[in-house]
Amino acid sequence: MPSKSSWNNTKRILIILVDVVLFNFSILIGFWIKFGMNIPERNYVSYEESAIYLSVFFIILNLLLGTYIFYNRIVGDIIFVTTIGQILMSLTIMMVSFAGRWFAFPRSVLLYSFISSIVLLSLWRIIVYLTYVRFSDEKKIAIVGDEKKVLEALGNFSSNKNQKHKVSYAITNHYAENVAKILADVDIVYLSGRIEESEKSNIYDMVIREGKKLFLTTSFENLIMLKPNMMNFEDESIIEVSDFSIPSEEGLLKRLFDILVSSLLLLVTSPIMLVTTILIKATSPGPVIYKQTRITLDQKEFSILKFRTMSATAEAKSGPVLSTTNDSRVTGIGKYLRALRIDELPQLLNVLKGDMSVVGPRPERPFFVNQFNQENPYYYLRHNVRAGITGYAQVYGKYASDYNSKLNFDLLYIKNYSILLDLKILLQTIKILFDKVSSQGVEEEESMKKNDLSIKSVCFLK
Repeated sequence: MPSKSSWNNTKRILIILVDVVLFNFSILIGFWIKFGMNIPERNYVSYEESAIYLSVFFIILNLLLGTYIFYNRIVGDIIFVTTIGQILMSLTIMMVSFAGRWFAFPRSVLLYSFISSIVLLSLWRIIVYLTYVRFSDEKKIAIVGDEKKVLEALGNFSSNKNQKHKVSYAITNHYAENVAKILADVDIVYLSGRIEESEKSNIYDMVIREGKKLFLTTSFENLIMLKPNMMNFEDESIIEVSDFSIPSEEGLLKRLFDILVSSLLLLVTSPIMLVTTILIKATSPGPVIYKQTRITLDQKEFSILKFRTMSATAEAKSGPVLSTTNDSRVTGIGKYLRALRIDELPQLLNVLKGDMSVVGPRPERPFFVNQFNQENPYYYLRHNVRAGITGYAQVYGKYASDYNSKLNFDLLYIKNYSILLDLKILLQTIKILFDKVSSQGVEEEESMKKNDLSIKSVCFLK
């Protein structure tokens, strides 16, 4: 039975409703600052007629941005997501107002409402977040698996953003026996590595019987069971496992989506691309556009287009080498182009051509694909879809994650593909462009310190 303080959907609906009220109130504030209490009828009627559409778009946008997810966050994240959301809302209103002439929102009203909405929504959401941290239940976790996987999981749960999921026990041997000893004292059992089938079944049985939650990794064995098709033959029900591919009819919609989005983005980003061209040409010798052979759908080769961020002779002596954080081969301007993902913009032409998708697994070079195919028998599955400019792994993973971790994200994306998921990843990509730049360095150092403290507070059972 769920606890009274659990963060349920009813509370989320209430939060969203207050959000909508505050958003619309901020628009009225903009009108009041501009016109006083005597708002021209044309402007007010236009707002009244469009309020419902703006509110619906506001809700959808914030749901896709993950605004109402409060775990694994800090106050800075709340303000950051609010600001990004209101920038996108203001741009949308501006485009509709001045392109379609459907809404009568003067630019000054947009500016005033933008500022007031950030203040009001940030204050409200911070109150909600602090209430969540203060009153929602803290979840105690037992991590189960081999020592290497357990330590990796501990590092992830030790993030300074993790307020509500605390690791109490780490079980590295005699799994079922040790889980039985501590099950009454935890809320979640997380199986972080491969475990013998008999022990795994025993743990499943205990967890379900005691009404506890079970966390599993995104291993191939677990991913393959996602989105099954149920079949019935007389009195026998059968689970048909879905494959790692996108159905042809959905693939056609995805292609149309790619053409539309890439055309629009090329138009919007053309001034940025022009400035980037000038900067690269002025700061380092060599071509502006860098071509490199990569692998895409059905393991076909293609030439990926990128703004050059390394010296022209970066791999002349070393041969193919995976890029790393603080790579010495990266040029001065290249560092910023990579941080803001501007170097990826020419790939919009690859999307129009059909070599890539806007969203999909990031393409690798043939040298590394051959290497990874030999090391992981499931690596080929990521090539059941077109390679992408951005992807699930880039948004929800870490840039420095090893290829196996990225593969799990890619397979998760393929299994759960939808146009809505592509939209969500695109919006999340906008968010992390600035989030990753601001969070590097100091946060990593603080996280390492906290990781050491967290490991000391965990009870290891072997």
